[in-house]
Amino acid sequence: MATWQCVKNCGACCQLSPSDRPELADYLSADDLAGYLSMVGADGWCIHYDQITRECTIYETRPSFCRVTAETFQAMFDIEPEALDEFAIDCCQQQIAGVYGDDSLEMSRFNQAIAEPQIDS
Repeated sequence: MATWQCVKNCGACCQLSPSDRPELADYLSADDLAGYLSMVGADGWCIHYDQITRECTIYETRPSFCRVTAETFQAMFDIEPEALDEFAIDCCQQQIAGVYGDDSLEMSRFNQAIAEPQIDS
């Protein structure tokens, strides 16, 4: 089974346009929804995403809804920890396809990363 992992310099998840995510209120609390909406720039990208370096400028202190963890996904989507990898991979592939396209370098890099065997450290 593939293991989800974030691919550096992708940023597809930082494209926050609420029109692309009409179900936000279904899985974010009122406070988280307000925080989310406050992060959306005029172009739909997160105001904390540096589009030149393709990195989050608040990565260490980003909100919980920006984190792919078993706890976050269970709270938001009622996903059991053992289903996290499959669900997160599907979410990323959909988001990457929507932002960059199915045949993009970002999609290729993501698919390659999840296909590589994980080594426990």
